[in-house]
Amino acid sequence: MQSMRLPLAATAFLFFCSCNAPEQQKTAGNDKALQDTIKMVEDNLSGNVLIEDSVNTWNIEKRMAEMKVHGLSIAVIHDYKVAWTKGYGFADTAAKTPVTDQTLFQAASISKSLNGVGILKLAQDKKLDLLADINNYLTTWKFPYDTASHGKKISTLNLLSHTGGLTVHGFGGYEPGDSIPTIPQILDGKKPANSPAVRSMYEPGLKSEYSGGGITISQLILQDITKQAYDTYMQENVLDPMGMTSSTYRQPVAKDKEKYLATGYRDNGEAIKGKYHIYPEQAAAGLWTNPADLAKYIIETQLSLQGKPGKVLNTEMTKLRLTPYIDSNAALGVFIVTKGGEKYFSHGGSNEGFRSQYYGSFEGGNGVVVMVNSDDGGILEEVVASVAKVYGWKGFYTPKTRKAIAVTDSMMKPYLGDYYLHDDTLTISMSTGRPRLVINHSFGYDLYFATAEDFFARELNFDLKFEKDAKGQVTDIYFKTGREQRAKRK
Repeated sequence: MQSMRLPLAATAFLFFCSCNAPEQQKTAGNDKALQDTIKMVEDNLSGNVLIEDSVNTWNIEKRMAEMKVHGLSIAVIHDYKVAWTKGYGFADTAAKTPVTDQTLFQAASISKSLNGVGILKLAQDKKLDLLADINNYLTTWKFPYDTASHGKKISTLNLLSHTGGLTVHGFGGYEPGDSIPTIPQILDGKKPANSPAVRSMYEPGLKSEYSGGGITISQLILQDITKQAYDTYMQENVLDPMGMTSSTYRQPVAKDKEKYLATGYRDNGEAIKGKYHIYPEQAAAGLWTNPADLAKYIIETQLSLQGKPGKVLNTEMTKLRLTPYIDSNAALGVFIVTKGGEKYFSHGGSNEGFRSQYYGSFEGGNGVVVMVNSDDGGILEEVVASVAKVYGWKGFYTPKTRKAIAVTDSMMKPYLGDYYLHDDTLTISMSTGRPRLVINHSFGYDLYFATAEDFFARELNFDLKFEKDAKGQVTDIYFKTGREQRAKRK
């Protein structure tokens, strides 16, 4: 998983990539009612904030063009069935390869959801005690407990729920041609691994703190128990039984699937060097898939939860997988969110050049998967919000409605210029005739002012404020995204 340059990015500050191709429609027939519904979804994208007396919806193709997102793929689930799938834009711009329902994207951290299924299959088959010390099952490597764990042992339940108190949030992957480390090398942070060692930060069981490193330990547990390559076990015992036959955990992929792979793109529109990165951390970030296949996983989960015979996990194991452990929303490879009184299991993904998001309801058989071959994932939640509105997911999409004041050039003049946050540049400009916030001189947001100093963007779920010194000179842009942050003016 790519480390974000901007702390803001986790809350939608990185909105970007590129696209200008005709959409490639892949639907189950040409039913007019279905086509009308699809058109409604395409025309009703919206952000976290609605502006009074303003047009607040966007068209998906126009939005992709604005954000420079090259390719997007979607699957919508309704009443426990795939209602429709559709691709937009290009899988590869140089080759003019369109996105189709067969195009494979890197699922990134969504890989953890299917990994959870695979690990629980071992428990269901009585090959793994989820509460036992992980070192009971690790044979090719042992976790080096130290004083930070306070004598407490880490369980597989801790690994899957990110409650093991472990380091290493995510992984950057490797360019084609790089030396690829083994899993023990990755876990010990030894060359050619490009990530630090996975070790204890504090004792397990205190809280959930996201650790791709912990998920990678679960990958090695699976391999040590089964004596199989991780991708082989997952293909034979999880993906194929669910009907996810286009998907693969193999890294790098087999030759016969290369023609289906989307190219990943940076937030300046340039292709990832080598088109995409290789992730030996397969359980945490290595799944290649598409929305059509992920929809099968969501529906399988929903039906198993309802007591239907499971293709991989029985109802008892499915309920366990969707039950938060220690934390209030971190379950076993999924996060549980409640919107409008309805529970959803969900996960997002962020690899180099790829972003993705899915939701599946506990009841009613609703869901959506959206994937892009871009470092900008801002459009994902906008598409999800449109699906929720059109399909009537009660209470799912609850934007704020704000009133914006008129802005004059003289009012904006003191604020114009560059502000610096770590290695990033935030520019306040009036180059388009209205206030804009531009990130790293490439992509940006239209700004609206609640007062003369407080401003916001429709896409963001936090406000920003200009701060001044004792002389009245503008010094900072202040905002809060879980923690207080300031972009400094020089």
